[in-house]
Amino acid sequence: MNYRIISKIIGSLLWLEATLMIYCLIVAACYNGRDIWSFVYSILIIFCVGELFRLFGRKAPSSLGRREAYFVVTVIWVLYSIFGTLPFLFYNPAMTFTDAFFENMSGFTTTGASILDHPETLPHGILLWRSLTQWIGGLGIVFFTIAVLPSMVGGSVKIFAAESTGPIKSKLQPRLSTSAKWIWSIYLILTIACIICYWVCGMDLFDAVNYAMTSTATGGFSTTSGSIEAFESPAEDYVCTLFCFLSGMNFTLLYVSVAKLKIRKLFQSAEFKFYLFTTIGFTLFIMLELIARNNYGVEHAFRSAAFQVVSFMTTSGLFNDVASKWPHVTWVILALCMFLGGCSGSTSGGIKSIRGVMILKVVRNEFTQILHPNAVLPMKIDGVNVSQAKRVTLLAFIGLYLTLALICAFIMIAAGIDNTNAITITLSSLGNVGPTLGVEIGPTMSWALLPQWVKWICSFLMLVGRLEIFTVLVLFTPAFWKEN
Repeated sequence: MNYRIISKIIGSLLWLEATLMIYCLIVAACYNGRDIWSFVYSILIIFCVGELFRLFGRKAPSSLGRREAYFVVTVIWVLYSIFGTLPFLFYNPAMTFTDAFFENMSGFTTTGASILDHPETLPHGILLWRSLTQWIGGLGIVFFTIAVLPSMVGGSVKIFAAESTGPIKSKLQPRLSTSAKWIWSIYLILTIACIICYWVCGMDLFDAVNYAMTSTATGGFSTTSGSIEAFESPAEDYVCTLFCFLSGMNFTLLYVSVAKLKIRKLFQSAEFKFYLFTTIGFTLFIMLELIARNNYGVEHAFRSAAFQVVSFMTTSGLFNDVASKWPHVTWVILALCMFLGGCSGSTSGGIKSIRGVMILKVVRNEFTQILHPNAVLPMKIDGVNVSQAKRVTLLAFIGLYLTLALICAFIMIAAGIDNTNAITITLSSLGNVGPTLGVEIGPTMSWALLPQWVKWICSFLMLVGRLEIFTVLVLFTPAFWKEN
C-alpha cells in the first residue's frame, strides 16, 4: 500500500473541505450569526491537518493502484464526515460526537436522516453547511474534485471507478476530467434553475438555495422541521417533484438528451424507461388508494402520491404529507421505492434502476433457458452486451444488500425497536433515503430517539449504501491487505 500518495490525496481533499467551509463562514458573517467562530476554528484545524497529510506525501510517486483507490475513497468519505462535525461541536458543545458524525455522514451520503428536531433554530452558516454536505456528496466528493481541480487527485480514473454508482459506467469524453466538468455543469445549471423556481414560487433566497441543493442532491435536509410541507405551497411541491425526478436520472444521459438536443436518446434508454414507468405506476396506485381510503381530492391525491413516490424513488427524503397515516399497502410501495432507487450516475441511492432492468432480463433468460436448455442467451441493454462477470456481480450485490438489510434489521428488532421502524430505518440508511414509515421515527420526526450504537450502525449503512457495498466491504477482507 502506497501510503504517501494516499496521504497526499487526502491532504488535498481536506483543503477542499476547508475551502467549502469558507463560503459558510461568509454567510455566517453576513447574517452576523453565532457560528462565525465555529467556522473559523474548524477551517484552521482542517487546513492544518490537511497540510500535515500533504507534507507526509510530498515525495509520493504519481502511480496509484486499485487498492489505494478503494482505500482513499472510503477513508475520505469518513474523514469528511469526521471533520464536518467541527462546526456543530464548536457551536453546540452539548452535542455528542456521535450525533454530529451521524448528521454529517447523512449529509455527505445524501441520506437526509437528521437528529435535529428543530433545524430552524440553527444559524444560517450551519444550515448552509448541512445543505452543502449533501450537494457535494450528491455526485461524489472525489468526482467533484476531479471536475474542479483534476490535478489534486492522482489516478483519478481508478478513484472514479471506486466511487461511481451503477454496474455500467458511461463517459461523455475520453478524458475523465472533461466528462466530470460537463456533468457538474449540468448539475450546477439544474441547481440554479431550481433556486430560481423556488424563489419565484415564494421562498426567500436563503431557503431557495438550501432547498435547491437538497432537491438536486436528492438529500432531504430542510431548513425547517416541517420540510416542504411547512410552506403549504402546491407550486413548490411540483417544483420539488420535478427537480428531484430530474436529479434521479443518469446525468450523462441527461446531458446527451438535453444539452445536445437528442431527446430520442432518453426514450431509447432501458434504465430511464424502467425508472419513468415505475414512478408513474406507483404514483397512480397510491393516488387511487388515497382517493378511495383517505378521501383525498384528485389533485391533492396526485400531488401527494407523486411527491412521495419521487421522493422515495430518488431517495430525496423530503415530504409534503404524512405517509405514516396512509393505507399500509402504500407503505409496501414506498419501501419498494426505497429499495429500487433512481438511475445509475445520478445523485440517488438504492440498488439503482439499471439493476432492476438487469434482474428482469436475467429472469426472462432463465424462463427461456428452461424451454430451450441448449440455447446461448446473451443479455443486452441498449444494444450493449452485458458480460457474464457483470451478471455474477449483480447477484453478489443484491445478495450482500439483502443480507446486510436483514442482519441490521434483526439487530434493531432484538434491541427493542418496533418492526416497522427497524425495517424501514435499515432500508432508509442503506438506500440513502432518509425518512422512515414508523410512528416514533417517521418522516416528520428526527432520528435522535435512536440509541447511540444504532446511530453508528446507521452511519455505516449510509456509507456502504452510498459507495455501493463492495468499495467499503473489500477493505475488511484479508486479501485486500496482502502484498501481491
